Amino acid sequence: MFIDTHMHEMTYSKDSFLSLDVMVQIAKLKGLGGICITDHDSMGLKDYAAEYTKRTGFPVFAGIEFFSLQGDIVAFGIEDYPKERVPAQEFIDIVKAQGGVCFAAHPFRNNNRGLEENLRLVKGLDGLEVLNGSTSPEACVKAAAYARELNLFTLGSSDCHVPEKVGICATYFPEKVRTMEEFLAVFKKGEMKPAYYADGAYHILSPTDYEAVFKARL
Repeated sequence: MFIDTHMHEMTYSKDSFLSLDVMVQIAKLKGLGGICITDHDSMGLKDYAAEYTKRTGFPVFAGIEFFSLQGDIVAFGIEDYPKERVPAQEFIDIVKAQGGVCFAAHPFRNNNRGLEENLRLVKGLDGLEVLNGSTSPEACVKAAAYARELNLFTLGSSDCHVPEKVGICATYFPEKVRTMEEFLAVFKKGEMKPAYYADGAYHILSPTDYEAVFKARL
């Protein structure tokens, strides 16, 4: 199944123009099997996402995009998180202590919000976002190279804030997941693959295809 693993809903991400209903409607039209709400420094939508999933049967997984002192990190499977910026390593340690998972978001985006060279310094990241629908092809190609060097899982996501970006990129999960427990279990196996949406379907991205696909599609 395909899941968009990095998305912003307007209630707690004030730079988003997307309601959860609109996100799910577009996700279903594109064939996504689930979505992840990863609002900026907030998990305020967590309870509503759980209720929404129970009511509609469509999986909505609530995580967080936390702006550490070195850059953005997306995390899932946690209850507590710092209410102020802390070093990236401290945040990763907090996630791991709670049994959660985390990945570096858009590590080489040119807005000083990616971990960049700090990727080589921190320990405990599960993966890297190597296909981000709101980041330049060059930055994505560089992230893919670092993922190979550091032997980290690779993910794709839209990082959407507007309707036209929903599901433009996603992550292929080799097993169906309906609950957060299932999501975390599959995530920790690390067999996910980045994918992009084109011609009415999702296409899993081969490592050898990165540069060509990015330049053509993003």
